[in-house]
Amino acid sequence: MKRRTFIKSLAGIAGAGLLSGLYSWQIEPFWLEFVPLKMPVKNLPEELAGKTLMQISDMHVGDRFDWQFIIDSFEAAKAFNPDIVVYTGDFINKREDILEKEDLQTVFRHAVKGRLATVGVLGNHDYGRAWSEPEVAQKVIGVLEKAGLKILRNESVAIIPGFNILGIDDYWATNFKPELVMPAHRPEMANIVLCHNPDACDLDIWAGYKGWILAGHTHGGQVKPPFLPPPVLPVKNRKYTAGHIDLEDGRQLYINRALGHSFQVRFNVRPEITVFTLEKAL
Repeated sequence: MKRRTFIKSLAGIAGAGLLSGLYSWQIEPFWLEFVPLKMPVKNLPEELAGKTLMQISDMHVGDRFDWQFIIDSFEAAKAFNPDIVVYTGDFINKREDILEKEDLQTVFRHAVKGRLATVGVLGNHDYGRAWSEPEVAQKVIGVLEKAGLKILRNESVAIIPGFNILGIDDYWATNFKPELVMPAHRPEMANIVLCHNPDACDLDIWAGYKGWILAGHTHGGQVKPPFLPPPVLPVKNRKYTAGHIDLEDGRQLYINRALGHSFQVRFNVRPEITVFTLEKAL
């Protein structure tokens, strides 16, 4: 290869790398995708058939990226006029963001709320350093409840008679007590479980539950090379990446790719808000 050709080739490679880096840093982390999906639910009350359930996860409000993106995303999501909105954890990125600033309060003045209900569960980041500061979690809850969210901590809530949402507190944090809620689920009713970390699906905690589990936590890995799995996932079970996973025991898992991010980089894993349409399971 001639020297001039070699230099041009290197320049082309460097240019492609620069463009890819800029795309992964400045474009895809803010290129929101609304993902429409059907959610067949066993014993769903007739009046909920066709209603929408919106899942928002992993906002990570803090100083790692411009959280105006979260506000803009919330405002765009409101156009769907969802009936039920669920948030599946990691509202903040680290403890200073809630203890020393009002970022979370500012963002959640724009919270997306459902016409019937707005509920959520906490994630590991909502528990501060080493996921072990319950006082941080309590402050997060205080802000969210003022914004109109009901945070479920190993408890359930009836949206309407015959339809319950159960919320399990974070698997890595200090209040993971699924035994307080799962044995009490009513199989003759419609149920959906919120659980931030999908690794909890592999634990013996489900008390015969058959139905949907909505999770987050993984961010889809944030970076996914074409045709390959993400190189980094914060879960033990590497099949828990993103999207719908049939657990083949009557449970259906959906892992949201996250709205925010811990670090401002995404490639082939766009931020997501999921819009489910409820329907009666056959």
